[in-house]
Amino acid sequence: MATVSVIMPAYNVEPYLADAIESVLAQTYADLELVIVDDGSTDGTRAIAERYGAQHPDRIRIVRQDNRGLAAARNAGLRAATGAVFALLDSDDQWMATYLAEQMRALDEHPAIAVVTGNALIRGSALDGLPVRPVPDDRPVPDLLEILRDETAVFIMSIFRREVVERIGGFDESFRTNEDYEFWIRAALAGFRFKRNPTPLGYYTRRSDSLSSNDVRMLAGILRVFRKTLPCCAKGTPAHAAIVSQIARFEGELLAAEAREALDRNDAAGAAARLSALRARRGRGALLTVAARALRTAPRAALWAYRARQRVQSRRSARALRSAKAFALQPSS
Repeated sequence: MATVSVIMPAYNVEPYLADAIESVLAQTYADLELVIVDDGSTDGTRAIAERYGAQHPDRIRIVRQDNRGLAAARNAGLRAATGAVFALLDSDDQWMATYLAEQMRALDEHPAIAVVTGNALIRGSALDGLPVRPVPDDRPVPDLLEILRDETAVFIMSIFRREVVERIGGFDESFRTNEDYEFWIRAALAGFRFKRNPTPLGYYTRRSDSLSSNDVRMLAGILRVFRKTLPCCAKGTPAHAAIVSQIARFEGELLAAEAREALDRNDAAGAAARLSALRARRGRGALLTVAARALRTAPRAALWAYRARQRVQSRRSARALRSAKAFALQPSS
């Protein structure tokens, strides 16, 4: 029986899976098992998993199921795991060789800590090579209030004790996005303590076809998390106030994202409706009023102006990103 069970859900990740598995097998911390859950893949994912399973029968276990989503796949992995500690690794990401050793050292040195969350470098997209979370990370240690106030407080590359799952259960399978955030909130509500390791020790893949690449889907998902959590926090408490504030914030962001989505598909009327709703929610915003009116009265001109503005912003963002990368890559003194 291994100390650490690595939980790796896999669905149609043929181009990435072998590298993810190899990164686990290369860990300097060797007391581990890898549980790969094939979530009904239709490409070569299952064949790759089975090949590695046959090559390393003492270290790799394969679980197969019909496609049920990420939360269900993680739960299947948790049920099959035998370790005292669980480590999450998505099948399109990778760990550096010392990831588990560093995370386990933090866990072993702090017996009161139940979750150690990490950091990684982005692989792919315009942000390639930059850290997912700040380095150094001066944010407060994650606790319930901090996790509610900052949805990025806990990163998916985390390890946690078996006791967390035994007390709060697994991931909520009704969620198709944001299921990890909801899980961390429940862990914090149950009183489990968190620790952050800000050193990037992995590679986090940004894919255009991933669930997290769709703003509308993710924003709707995070609102579901907050609405589910709200009754768990008593009125008048800081946690309740934080959730109410976050719901207001993300309802506005969702309207803005829906407006952008409508503009991208040339739906001027749909964009105008959402901008008007956003203006009514904020109780202010002359530019929103003007944009909504233009989309209704002169849709072709308004859509052309939107495209031109997007091109300008894209060039500015590219320049800012190059500057940020140059700064990030400067050697520390």
